[in-house]
Amino acid sequence: MSVIDKPTSRDAALQQAFGAEVAELYAQAARGEANAALQRALELRSFLATAEEQVARVRDRVHAATEPDGDMDDLSAEGMRRDADWLQAALAGRDSYTAALDELLRTMPAPNQVAPARAGLSPKIAATASPGPAAPRAGAVRIRRT
Repeated sequence: MSVIDKPTSRDAALQQAFGAEVAELYAQAARGEANAALQRALELRSFLATAEEQVARVRDRVHAATEPDGDMDDLSAEGMRRDADWLQAALAGRDSYTAALDELLRTMPAPNQVAPARAGLSPKIAATASPGPAAPRAGAVRIRRT
């Protein structure tokens, strides 16, 4: 299954921020119609979908191992410690992706807002003439011979 088809915990926020369903947002990106914010958001969403799938796999494995009707002989403290470590790593990745995506959505300009001009930059293009032809061997690197 593609990450496009996997639901994530931030899909509603993406839909609200960009005004379209997640599948349509990916379609916009595929058609080359996505701005930089949408491209970054979809990239983070793809990472988040994978991380959330990893969390769910470990959670489901722990639930299966600890079912009330499960065989007690199959339980292993070492296996549970390993699953706890994997769960911790998967949750850390998920938390990082959700934080990055939330920050992007919080700080991006509104869709109808023009990006502010950056100080020190002018829309004019200045051209200057070259000071003259370069001297022979200009930019050449000397190699010491031994």
